[in-house]
Amino acid sequence: MTTELRRLRNYINGEFRDAADGRTIEVVNPATGEVYATSPLSGQADVDAAMEAAAAAFPAWRDSTPAERQKVLLKIADAFEERAEDLIAAEVQNTGKPVALTASEEIPPMVDQIRFFAGAARMLEGRSAGEYMEGMTSIVRREPVGVCAQVAPWNYPMMMAVWKFAPALAAGNTVVLKPSDTTPASTVLMAEIIGQIVPKGVFNVVCGDRETGKAMVEHPTPAMASITGSVRAGMQVAESAAKDVKRVHLELGGKAPVVVFEDTDIDKAVEDISVAGFFNAGQDCTAATRVLVHESIHDEFVAALAKAASETKTGQPDDEDVLYGPLNNANQLKQVTGFIDRLPAHAKVQAGGHRVGDKGYFYAPTVVSGLKQDDEIVQNEVFGPVITVQSFADEAQALEFANGVEYALASSVWTKDHARAMRMSKSLDFGCVWINTHIPLVAEMPHGGFKKSGYGKDLSGYGFEDYTRIKHVMTSLG
Repeated sequence: MTTELRRLRNYINGEFRDAADGRTIEVVNPATGEVYATSPLSGQADVDAAMEAAAAAFPAWRDSTPAERQKVLLKIADAFEERAEDLIAAEVQNTGKPVALTASEEIPPMVDQIRFFAGAARMLEGRSAGEYMEGMTSIVRREPVGVCAQVAPWNYPMMMAVWKFAPALAAGNTVVLKPSDTTPASTVLMAEIIGQIVPKGVFNVVCGDRETGKAMVEHPTPAMASITGSVRAGMQVAESAAKDVKRVHLELGGKAPVVVFEDTDIDKAVEDISVAGFFNAGQDCTAATRVLVHESIHDEFVAALAKAASETKTGQPDDEDVLYGPLNNANQLKQVTGFIDRLPAHAKVQAGGHRVGDKGYFYAPTVVSGLKQDDEIVQNEVFGPVITVQSFADEAQALEFANGVEYALASSVWTKDHARAMRMSKSLDFGCVWINTHIPLVAEMPHGGFKKSGYGKDLSGYGFEDYTRIKHVMTSLG
């Protein structure tokens, strides 16, 4: 008996379309390792069509009032709530995530974030008009940048799509969005929902691979390219965009230090850090995967963390007591396995360190201790359910180790000493510093890093402003 595969399609100018040349990609459910759908492998003709549609729709959308755009975004948020079960089902097939956690941890924040940007659409403010030269009045306009080429990742396909399109549409831009080739299903469903609300051409979805994304970034139409992905992908986007001086927004990798001092409540810290490290199978740029512990509590902390890992469960989406599902794809399973296989002799696997089962891409919650600062697994992003532990002697060494990587997205400090927490938050070279917690996000606060973690902000008013441009207008009073 042969199961018929779902047929996903591009969404361009208000209609669903196959790739112009008919090419497709097989889409695999990572919880089973089986193909469940095909999606378009879009080429230049498809990218051209999407960009043409977005460009044609831009003038009218740009000239709509903030109140009109707010109303549209609020309708999208309401529609996402109404279609929540369908979105969850698509995302679970995309990713293999637990159904219950997808419902509780992704749909509510997504809807809230859309509503936040709906409000932000009506809150653009600038410096007051004034006479900075005799006989002349100056004003500052904030305007949308134009067509935005956006590339979303596979770790949070739905939520990262929201982080892309919501601020762009709120600011008056039009969008061509490409989901990852491994996780297109929920984005295509979003297009179906959004397409019933926005004018045609305002929101377009083009499915495909790296070459599709490259064609989008290199296309002459977009004024801005935005990507959430790997450092390698971000560097390629920046290089391509530089050829015609496009704006670029990059949210790339992370290697978050979790600095645990000797006065920390070990039990609470272990409980919170293990969840923040293993949630979503560690496939999160802000995951708490690089723990630095004061030498006086190191052994006790490692033992407690290993115990927590051994009690953490991974499994099928319908299993109610699992914290996370599979790694997203076979290549990612190979990458995580490779890090563990290549561990130096001085490293010790305290828990996990192996694949779980032979169906799907599941990997056990893993804790590795005995590591040195220059070890590969400390310096590079694993993007899996692997927490590394290092020991430090004092605050200065903790900072040296924490800042001693090429990434600079997120970090956390665990201590009861307020002054120490403030010193650390000042000196940690990361876009976010959590104190006695790790990973909570709110729509009102910016998310984005420094160094090789990229530039530009998601969420917040700062993220909204990234999708606008500044114009000075001067008028003579004579």
